[in-house]
Amino acid sequence: MNNLTKMKILKPANEVFEAFVDPTKIGGFWFTSSSERWEQGKTITLRYDEYDAQGDIKIKEIEPNKEIVFQDGEGHLVAISLTELDNSTTIIEINEDGFDENNPMLINQLIDNKEGWVYMLTCLKGYLEYGVNLRAALVK
Repeated sequence: MNNLTKMKILKPANEVFEAFVDPTKIGGFWFTSSSERWEQGKTITLRYDEYDAQGDIKIKEIEPNKEIVFQDGEGHLVAISLTELDNSTTIIEINEDGFDENNPMLINQLIDNKEGWVYMLTCLKGYLEYGVNLRAALVK
Protein backbone atom coordinates (compact mmCIF):
# COMPACT_ATOMS: atom_id res chain seq x y z
CA MET A 1 0.00 0.00 0.00
CA ASN A 2 1.33 3.43 -0.90
CA ASN A 3 0.57 7.10 -0.21
CA LEU A 4 1.04 9.75 -2.92
CA THR A 5 1.44 13.51 -2.36
CA LYS A 6 2.05 16.21 -5.02
CA MET A 7 2.71 19.95 -5.07
CA LYS A 8 3.76 22.62 -7.56
CA ILE A 9 6.90 24.58 -6.66
CA LEU A 10 7.68 27.76 -8.58
CA LYS A 11 11.37 26.96 -9.00
CA PRO A 12 13.36 24.93 -11.54
CA ALA A 13 13.92 21.23 -10.82
CA ASN A 14 17.64 21.70 -10.10
CA GLU A 15 16.86 24.07 -7.20
CA VAL A 16 14.24 21.71 -5.77
CA PHE A 17 16.63 18.76 -6.11
CA GLU A 18 19.48 20.63 -4.40
CA ALA A 19 17.24 21.57 -1.47
CA PHE A 20 17.05 17.85 -0.60
CA VAL A 21 20.55 16.62 -1.38
CA ASP A 22 22.60 19.58 -0.09
CA PRO A 23 23.03 19.24 3.69
CA THR A 24 23.28 23.02 4.07
CA LYS A 25 19.79 23.50 2.60
CA ILE A 26 17.61 20.76 4.09
CA GLY A 27 17.40 22.61 7.44
CA GLY A 28 15.50 25.39 5.70
CA PHE A 29 12.40 23.23 5.24
CA TRP A 30 12.57 19.68 6.63
CA PHE A 31 15.10 18.23 9.08
CA THR A 32 17.45 20.31 11.20
CA SER A 33 20.42 18.65 9.55
CA SER A 34 21.61 15.98 7.17
CA SER A 35 24.90 14.19 7.80
CA GLU A 36 26.19 14.60 4.24
CA ARG A 37 25.24 15.14 0.62
CA TRP A 38 22.73 12.58 -0.62
CA GLU A 39 24.24 10.16 -3.12
CA GLN A 40 23.23 6.70 -4.28
CA GLY A 41 24.36 3.96 -1.91
CA LYS A 42 24.95 6.27 1.07
CA THR A 43 23.29 6.02 4.46
CA ILE A 44 22.30 9.50 5.60
CA THR A 45 21.56 10.49 9.19
CA LEU A 46 18.77 13.05 9.47
CA ARG A 47 18.37 14.98 12.73
CA TYR A 48 15.47 16.87 14.31
CA ASP A 49 17.02 18.97 17.08
CA GLU A 50 13.60 20.24 18.21
CA TYR A 51 12.49 16.71 19.08
CA ASP A 52 15.92 15.36 20.06
CA ALA A 53 15.44 12.69 17.40
CA GLN A 54 17.37 11.28 14.48
CA GLY A 55 17.07 8.49 11.97
CA ASP A 56 18.91 6.97 9.07
CA ILE A 57 17.80 6.62 5.47
CA LYS A 58 19.47 4.56 2.75
CA ILE A 59 19.68 6.27 -0.64
CA LYS A 60 18.67 3.64 -3.20
CA GLU A 61 18.60 5.72 -6.39
CA ILE A 62 19.43 9.26 -7.47
CA GLU A 63 18.85 10.80 -10.86
CA PRO A 64 19.90 14.46 -10.62
CA ASN A 65 17.01 16.90 -10.97
CA LYS A 66 14.58 14.01 -11.60
CA GLU A 67 14.32 11.48 -8.75
CA ILE A 68 15.50 10.47 -5.29
CA VAL A 69 14.55 7.07 -3.87
CA PHE A 70 15.35 6.13 -0.27
CA GLN A 71 14.40 3.54 2.30
CA ASP A 72 13.55 4.73 5.79
CA GLY A 73 14.06 3.00 9.13
CA GLU A 74 10.60 1.40 8.97
CA GLY A 75 11.44 -0.25 5.65
CA HIS A 76 9.21 2.07 3.63
CA LEU A 77 10.42 3.08 0.19
CA VAL A 78 10.05 6.79 -0.58
CA ALA A 79 10.33 8.09 -4.15
CA ILE A 80 10.66 11.84 -4.67
CA SER A 81 10.03 12.62 -8.34
CA LEU A 82 10.55 16.00 -10.01
CA THR A 83 8.86 17.00 -13.25
CA GLU A 84 10.00 20.35 -14.60
CA LEU A 85 7.13 22.02 -16.47
CA ASP A 86 9.26 24.97 -17.60
CA ASN A 87 12.40 26.72 -16.35
CA SER A 88 10.55 28.12 -13.32
CA THR A 89 7.97 25.47 -12.35
CA THR A 90 8.40 21.94 -10.98
CA ILE A 91 5.85 19.37 -9.89
CA ILE A 92 7.19 17.38 -6.95
CA GLU A 93 5.60 14.02 -6.26
CA ILE A 94 6.32 11.94 -3.17
CA ASN A 95 5.22 8.31 -3.16
CA GLU A 96 5.75 6.34 0.04
CA ASP A 97 5.26 2.58 -0.25
CA GLY A 98 5.36 -0.20 2.32
CA PHE A 99 2.30 0.29 4.52
CA ASP A 100 0.78 -2.92 5.92
CA GLU A 101 -2.75 -3.27 4.50
CA ASN A 102 -3.67 -5.62 7.37
CA ASN A 103 -2.69 -3.20 10.13
CA PRO A 104 -5.85 -2.12 12.01
CA MET A 105 -4.32 1.38 12.33
CA LEU A 106 -3.69 1.68 8.57
CA ILE A 107 -6.09 4.58 7.97
CA ASN A 108 -4.57 6.58 10.84
CA GLN A 109 -1.06 5.85 9.56
CA LEU A 110 -1.96 6.97 6.03
CA ILE A 111 -3.58 10.19 7.30
CA ASP A 112 -0.58 11.01 9.54
CA ASN A 113 1.79 10.21 6.69
CA LYS A 114 -0.10 12.39 4.21
CA GLU A 115 -0.22 15.24 6.74
CA GLY A 116 3.53 15.00 7.20
CA TRP A 117 4.31 15.08 3.49
CA VAL A 118 1.88 17.96 2.81
CA TYR A 119 3.45 19.91 5.67
CA MET A 120 7.02 19.23 4.47
CA LEU A 121 6.12 20.25 0.91
CA THR A 122 4.47 23.44 2.20
CA CYS A 123 7.66 24.23 4.11
CA LEU A 124 9.70 23.50 0.95
CA LYS A 125 7.49 25.86 -1.07
CA GLY A 126 7.86 28.63 1.53
CA TYR A 127 11.61 28.14 1.73
CA LEU A 128 12.30 28.05 -2.02
CA GLU A 129 9.74 30.57 -3.24
CA TYR A 130 9.73 33.11 -0.39
CA GLY A 131 12.87 32.45 1.67
CA VAL A 132 10.91 31.72 4.85
CA ASN A 133 11.48 28.89 7.30
CA LEU A 134 8.20 27.26 8.38
CA ARG A 135 9.66 23.98 9.64
CA ALA A 136 9.10 22.63 13.15
CA ALA A 137 5.95 24.72 13.59
CA LEU A 138 3.40 21.91 13.30
CA VAL A 139 1.91 20.94 16.65
CA LYS A 140 0.06 17.66 17.19
